[in-house]
Amino acid sequence: MLSEVLLVSAPGKVILHGEHAVVHGKVALAVALNLRTFLRLQPHSNGKVGLNLPNIGIRRAWDVASLQLLDTSFLGHSDGAVLTAEHVEKLKEVAGFPEDCVDPERLAVLAFLYLYLSICRSQRALPSLDVTVWSELPTGAGLGSSAAYSVCLAAALLTACEEIPYPLKDGEAAGRWTEENLELINKWAFQGERVIHGNPSGVDNAVSTWGGALRYQQGKISSLKRPPALKILLINTKVPRSTKALVANVRSRLLKFPEIVAPLLTSIDAISLECERVLGEMAAAPTPEHYLVLEELIDMNQHHLNALGVGHASLDRLCQVTTAHGLHSKLTGAGGGGCGITLLRPDSRRRNMQRAWRRACSSHLLTCQAKHKLEK
Repeated sequence: MLSEVLLVSAPGKVILHGEHAVVHGKVALAVALNLRTFLRLQPHSNGKVGLNLPNIGIRRAWDVASLQLLDTSFLGHSDGAVLTAEHVEKLKEVAGFPEDCVDPERLAVLAFLYLYLSICRSQRALPSLDVTVWSELPTGAGLGSSAAYSVCLAAALLTACEEIPYPLKDGEAAGRWTEENLELINKWAFQGERVIHGNPSGVDNAVSTWGGALRYQQGKISSLKRPPALKILLINTKVPRSTKALVANVRSRLLKFPEIVAPLLTSIDAISLECERVLGEMAAAPTPEHYLVLEELIDMNQHHLNALGVGHASLDRLCQVTTAHGLHSKLTGAGGGGCGITLLRPDSRRRNMQRAWRRACSSHLLTCQAKHKLEK
């Protein structure tokens, strides 16, 4: 067991195209944000394991000796074992939560317990440690906050238990794991996402693990080669929603109207592929024509997402405001509120756009935050 204090961070993400369709095997394009989640792991010998999540007001602690007596044979492995509802119910018993608890704060605790018990059971005895996680990412906004949380937990616990090497070398302020180690971190982070979301696509934890701009389809990840430096306005409607519920609703609509919804998912897939092609062309020499195509793709995808039932009045208002200024917007992530993205052309004046957006917000039709937050 590693004795050093560990500090880990992971980025959030924005999905450019492919929301919801990616859950059904289609392509998604996503890019990491320069908003991050941070974790501090402190080993100690007081016989306790503690979790502190100051952003959401949670502080919990368990006796290691009591956890050691638990039957953990039901826990999955990083190789893709299915996490069942029965397993989650057993985790709720360990945490002392009621059976009907589904709020995100408690699901975050369950994800921690799952990863701690699963990863650390390889030790002769479960370790005593304190874990504190804080974040620049708003929760429930479609920016991958739960994935960044799961990635930080997986990376820290795997390192503390010496399943992967400590990445820092003497004199270095920061380090990065090898590709093989990142694969293992990503697999465990996906398990944490399963606890929180039930049936996640895997794209959020992949972007949070590797960073950069990625193409994701059915677990296959590839980096976008030399993506252009797009200017994106990220707008938080501050309307909370449940990713798990929205994903389940799309699945229900697909089962109810297969001949209507399946073509929508196929069309979203085609939008992602066309966007990938255009971004590849823009790497050499971006032109106004490229931006016209990207704007059309944004508009079409937003209409498709509304047809899937994942829109919201706040997102409609966002699109109306930006359209009035000659701009193009869509939801990002699960929808139902959360965040939207607006593509800005290179000559867009950021200050004028933010002033216009504040005027729209002052109408009280929408509470929002607007930020430029995109990293390659």
